[in-house]
Amino acid sequence: MSEFKNLTLDVADQIAVLAISRPAALNALNSETLDELNVALTEIEARDDVKVVILTGGPDKKGNEFKSFVAGADIAEMAGFTAPQARAFGIKASEPFFKLMNMRQVTIAAVNGFALGGGCEISMACDIRIASENAIFGQPETGLGIIPGFGGTQRLARLVGMGRAKEMIFTCDNVDAAEAYRIGLVNKVVAKEELMPTAKAMAAKIISKGSYAISVAKAAINNGYDMDIKNAVEMEANLFGVVNDTNDKKEGMGAFLEKRAANLTDF
Repeated sequence: MSEFKNLTLDVADQIAVLAISRPAALNALNSETLDELNVALTEIEARDDVKVVILTGGPDKKGNEFKSFVAGADIAEMAGFTAPQARAFGIKASEPFFKLMNMRQVTIAAVNGFALGGGCEISMACDIRIASENAIFGQPETGLGIIPGFGGTQRLARLVGMGRAKEMIFTCDNVDAAEAYRIGLVNKVVAKEELMPTAKAMAAKIISKGSYAISVAKAAINNGYDMDIKNAVEMEANLFGVVNDTNDKKEGMGAFLEKRAANLTDF
């Protein structure tokens, strides 16, 4: 793996814990960090020994692990952007964000504090979001005279509905973890000390299933979401055919019929 200035990576038990680590900036996303994320995710996707990626935020400069997931995009860098530079910054972010969304591994955001602006947006690019009880989500961009530029106007509406997305983006009001769960922005809220154990337990449960089948199911969900239902179901039927010709299918169904635990190894 490459070495990174603004990320830390730990791999164990087929789980990669990838932490954004810019302590002095509350893990805000600048161009360098986005480039590093793109490299890291490309390298992780190529690894057969990683089946789940947990994305989280590193501690602040005082060592507080629950201050910030990602406090946003780096406003110090953005302040002088011209229109072409701002557009390029948004496109740069889209590359690792789409990797989180589309890579064969399952991606879990373990949100441990502020998830504002780009932080909310990168969490929404992950498959699943688990929040610590002190997590705060928001899209504050219009208060700065801009709009979300890392997919916020699109992913937020798809997750929580157009009305709530408009409210959050137009008012810049933050939502706490309980409200984020209520509106469907996060999958689960847990006590701070339970955040990583919960994320890792979910990752282990996912790993115990058919990893190739999960990667195909992920692609089916992502690709079918914006299709009309007839074509989406036809696509699913085609993929259902594909997974019925795998070793995992033979092993999984054989184990079920023989009343034993399955050993699913395809990936």
